[in-house]
Amino acid sequence: MFFCTFARDIGYLIMNFIFFSPHFPQNSTDFCVALHRAGANVLGIGDAAYESLNPALKGALTEYYRVSNMEDYDRVLRAVGFFTHKYGKIDRFDSLNEHWLELEAQIRTDFNIEGTKNDFIPNLKRKSLMKSFFEKAGVQTIRCHKYVDKKAALQFIREVGYPVVIKPDSGSGACFTCKISNAIELDEVLLKQELQTGEFIIEEFVDGIIYTYDGLVDINGKIIFENSHLFEQSIMEVVNTDDHLYYFCLPDIAPNVREAGRNSVKAFGVREKFFHLELFRRKRDGEIVALEMNMRPPGAWMPDAINYTHETDIYKRWAEMIVQRKADAQGKGKYFTGYASRKSHKTYQFSHEEILRKYKDKILCFNNIEDIFSRAMGNFAYQFRTDTCEEAKAIVEYIQTEKQYANQLS
Repeated sequence: MFFCTFARDIGYLIMNFIFFSPHFPQNSTDFCVALHRAGANVLGIGDAAYESLNPALKGALTEYYRVSNMEDYDRVLRAVGFFTHKYGKIDRFDSLNEHWLELEAQIRTDFNIEGTKNDFIPNLKRKSLMKSFFEKAGVQTIRCHKYVDKKAALQFIREVGYPVVIKPDSGSGACFTCKISNAIELDEVLLKQELQTGEFIIEEFVDGIIYTYDGLVDINGKIIFENSHLFEQSIMEVVNTDDHLYYFCLPDIAPNVREAGRNSVKAFGVREKFFHLELFRRKRDGEIVALEMNMRPPGAWMPDAINYTHETDIYKRWAEMIVQRKADAQGKGKYFTGYASRKSHKTYQFSHEEILRKYKDKILCFNNIEDIFSRAMGNFAYQFRTDTCEEAKAIVEYIQTEKQYANQLS
């Protein structure tokens, strides 16, 4: 069924879509532009001044409502009420940003807007609750225990052994996620104030590499696009050691990753969404183990990596899914698209100019990373495309070789 509303100011049937925080992160503009081109009436709510919005975003928005504090639910409620009075029933409310999941669900519940409501949001926020959905999907999960006190933590550790990982039950980006290898480290972590005020879980440590399963699932529960990224580094270690990061968007999806991913999306039962599932491939036996499910686009520059790898427009595909327009069938991936970041506190062997000279035909873009994401994603990054994984790894090595390490080799 197609949900639409009569927009009085425009004079024909059109979908009213409120995009929350259309100015941040940066690629929100691409989603808004695609949605506008697909024929939706795109209404924006954010805390940035209208004058500061980029021209492409201004052109995509029918109207923009500024709120001084996006965390203030009453202000957001009034903004949605204003748009409802002016344009009629709101058909969708979304930000494509995990931070706003609960606020989005509350708005959808209060205004009876299509999409995930309050009753299901805990299953998408709390890692401890995701376990039952992965079990339903037939995918192995990481053994975990809700942190209550030291006594209970030690009991769990006796069952699984060191090392273990402690992390927030709700959160993303490896924020306050720690690997604990012995009793001394456990005591140090348990003294931290965060554990006294937040909700945490303790997990067994899995020695593996991360494969993602990303894509789009339509309103009927059909997966209409799928993709996979490979992370050979632990994001937890990258964040905790303030290291640089790299990853690859793959042209093909490993069969066991595809099977686990499809079954998990079905088990969670969420419709008309981006999904971003993180899976471990355990090193000791190659088995796939579920880490967590996110109902949002993959972060950072990964949507663009999907475009480069598959020679597609994932922003357009998402928008066409929202307005329920039939999209072209997905083709076979063609390239390996890599991401390699640098940290400002490190000294690198090769300069920016040397990188561009050596790989000028492979580099797609380069830019500074927004400060809020820099701990995990780096301060400056390159995106590049190659025909082989071997060449992509060689480019990463060239970009991230540190001067100190190079001197040790000489």
